[in-house]
Amino acid sequence: MGQTTLNTKLDVKTLRNQYRHKRRQLSPAQQIEAGEQALENCQQYSTLETADTIACYLANDGELDPSAIIHYAWKRQKRVVLPVIHPFSPGHLVFVQYTAHSPMFANRYGILEPKVTALNLCPLEQIQLIFTPLVAFDQTGNRLGMGGGYYDRTLAPIRRNHLAIELIGLAHPCQQALQLPNKPWDIALDGIATSQQYFAIG
Repeated sequence: MGQTTLNTKLDVKTLRNQYRHKRRQLSPAQQIEAGEQALENCQQYSTLETADTIACYLANDGELDPSAIIHYAWKRQKRVVLPVIHPFSPGHLVFVQYTAHSPMFANRYGILEPKVTALNLCPLEQIQLIFTPLVAFDQTGNRLGMGGGYYDRTLAPIRRNHLAIELIGLAHPCQQALQLPNKPWDIALDGIATSQQYFAIG
């Protein structure tokens, strides 16, 4: 049993390294184009047009850059929030409003985050649409993340409390896997947007 568990961990680690390597091979120009094309797919197939509050992220390590989505939302007076490492609850995230003038600080992973204050915190229940980064995905909505479990813990109330929040993964086509391992606590996606197409789940 222990050997099987170990092998599974090694397989996931290998998968993660392979797909991280693939997405890092894209040039800055390819990243910009991919982000703009993903925006077009999200406009057509997700709830981006009607959502008032949208959670996004700042790209890191070759992740699909959602800057085009963020600027699109700002132009339409939508509230944009970013995930920030929870200051008091280890392994969790909180969502904080993000504007073009937000003071930013690097977290423990070197990723920029807006400073958390009592005035800019956004409860999960107030978000209608969440865009998440990922390392790999499959057509059934399984998502392979970086391994920290931050999103799975933070987003668990969506399924548990039946919150009306659409969860969309953003990825490059090269990050698509045939089938990813799935665990009971994994949060499945409602859709995946790439630069080439949109996968609607369920």
